[in-house]
Amino acid sequence: MSILPDYIGPCAFGLKMGVITPGCDLVDMVAETLKKCDQDSLLEDGDVVCITESIVARAQDNFVTTDDIANELRKNYGVKEDSKLGILFPITSRNRFALILKGIARSVPKGEILVQFSYPCDEVGNQIIAPEDVDSAESEKIDVCVNIEGKCVHPITNMNYPAYYKEIIENEGARAKIYLSNEPQMIAGFNPDCVIVSNIHERKNTWKMVHKHVPTCITLQDICNDTSLPAWSEWGLLGSNMSSDNMLNLAPRNGDEFAQEVQNVIKEKFHRHVEVLIYGDGAYRDPTSGIYELADPQPSFGNTMGFKGRMREGVKYKFLADMAHSEGKSVSEIEEMLTAHRQKSYEQTEMVTEGTTPRKMEDIIASLADLVSGSADAGTPVILVKGFFNDR
Repeated sequence: MSILPDYIGPCAFGLKMGVITPGCDLVDMVAETLKKCDQDSLLEDGDVVCITESIVARAQDNFVTTDDIANELRKNYGVKEDSKLGILFPITSRNRFALILKGIARSVPKGEILVQFSYPCDEVGNQIIAPEDVDSAESEKIDVCVNIEGKCVHPITNMNYPAYYKEIIENEGARAKIYLSNEPQMIAGFNPDCVIVSNIHERKNTWKMVHKHVPTCITLQDICNDTSLPAWSEWGLLGSNMSSDNMLNLAPRNGDEFAQEVQNVIKEKFHRHVEVLIYGDGAYRDPTSGIYELADPQPSFGNTMGFKGRMREGVKYKFLADMAHSEGKSVSEIEEMLTAHRQKSYEQTEMVTEGTTPRKMEDIIASLADLVSGSADAGTPVILVKGFFNDR
């Protein structure tokens, strides 16, 4: 029996762990952490064990260098040291994209790189240029580094990302040109030898629009996804993070398989059936800054079969309660009515479900786990979530 009282509903707990190193037995380490939960009657059937993607990738030793990126571009896509490369719609991030850019630039030390930003913000809401300065732009195509360099300071980080990206490229020996345009096809007008589509969530649509103009057009997912190499991910460079000055931590590979292994071990050791999820960035948009935190391709990098096709949906309790109260029903009658409604199935077009848009369960729980663990120094890379599958 759980130590938590019946009046506790859905909740999440951050679980502290020691340092994770490459090659460690992470499945066993997670099991040892959950052993304490089981001993304290916190582990129940239907719980969800969420593991942050960074420690899974680290345990897999899933690291690549900027040289690896440069070598792959030369080997697989015919890039030469004097080629002209286009980088389309990158996000502005020191952690997420700066090292990727360094690796790309390293492949063309005698060439040229054209970076085309969207504006006024990148795909995840980071400001490229102040919205009030957009109308004063002379044309759709703007050479940032010449005309509006002083207007591209990020309001939160105080970083001038166009200037910063230009510096990264030039430090590798290549020439850099930076443009603002929301038209993907614009970059094709510069006749690049290769275009690397660098946005995340719209990458497939962007690729379709550019590929017909530039045959050698790839996405970040096409780089570092070679299964014959020691380090790779089916997500390629998507979801990667800076690890050191010249090394990137890729997203974990084979996430579903890892999640299933953790589920099996917990069942074997503690006789508990839990679901397991590997989470990355939560799908959260900060209402103050406007920044959309989801810089990963999706909130979950892998999960067990219990998530497949599972949506979080239900009836609109406050609507039903207000209606019943207006009809003169007592509190006990309202509670009985709500219990009855909860046990029924409804179509989404019915009024009782008004305002309860179905959402994928893995997106909801991954976002919750990310908010609980944060990205600072909480030291809780495993999150135990209760009340979604076991209906606390």
